[in-house]
Amino acid sequence: MNSIASQFSNSANSVHREFTEARGGVVSPPQLNLAPTVQLPPISQPTDFLRAHTDDATNPDCKIKIAHGTTTLAFRFQGGIVVAVDSRATAGNWVASQTVNKVIRINPFLLGTMAGGAADCQYWETWLGTQCRLHELREKERISVAAASKILGNLVYQYKGMGLSMGTMVCGYTKKEGPTIYYVDSDGTRMKGDLFCVGSGQTFAYGVLDSEYKWDLSVEDALYLGKRSILAATHRDAYSGGSINLYHVTEQGWVYHGNYNVGDIFYDIKNQEGSFNNVDG
Repeated sequence: MNSIASQFSNSANSVHREFTEARGGVVSPPQLNLAPTVQLPPISQPTDFLRAHTDDATNPDCKIKIAHGTTTLAFRFQGGIVVAVDSRATAGNWVASQTVNKVIRINPFLLGTMAGGAADCQYWETWLGTQCRLHELREKERISVAAASKILGNLVYQYKGMGLSMGTMVCGYTKKEGPTIYYVDSDGTRMKGDLFCVGSGQTFAYGVLDSEYKWDLSVEDALYLGKRSILAATHRDAYSGGSINLYHVTEQGWVYHGNYNVGDIFYDIKNQEGSFNNVDG
């Protein structure tokens, strides 16, 4: 009985061996890597890694120090909202550009300002525009300023401590809310207010804005105050400059009021006001 079993077992093994050898002799076609792949660093805690290497407030010796500088402002008044920004982009002590548009046009009724990392602000505020449009399609009405700022605030809070650098104002006017400004930054802070200045030149802008601001400004005076405040910041802050972009937000949407070169308007305002007396000419 055993001899019969071994005879058939050997036969089965020989057939299997023959099949295996034949299959091994066939050249398999090359495998094409059609699917995209992303190489990730071998880090178990990305948040801790980024915080250790980008947060120079807690670790002055961190390897990645994000250099930024700007001046942006927005304030409410009886005629809506004035938004004014400079246009200089810096990378440390190097002036990278003098023509950056630091106002992000989220949609025809909402504006966002850009301070901190240019890429972070541009990307996420553009993304916010898509979320506002989706809201309109779902709800058949415009999104409120509060809701738009909340979407952005929730998003950046998820990335808290991971290297984002943002200090933005979301500005808009709805029938229910009136002229509304929310400040949102990369730590997840979200504040509603009447007047904000953000950036390295904010203290100089606040000096002019606080002394001249009042609710019942005319549209012309409000636009001039926004322009004059940014001019003061560009005069004293090395990281602010270039030109001034000026916007007026009303219930019908935002209106662009032009670009003003700092060098061209400085002496006009100096002679008109009798200010900047420390400067000859």
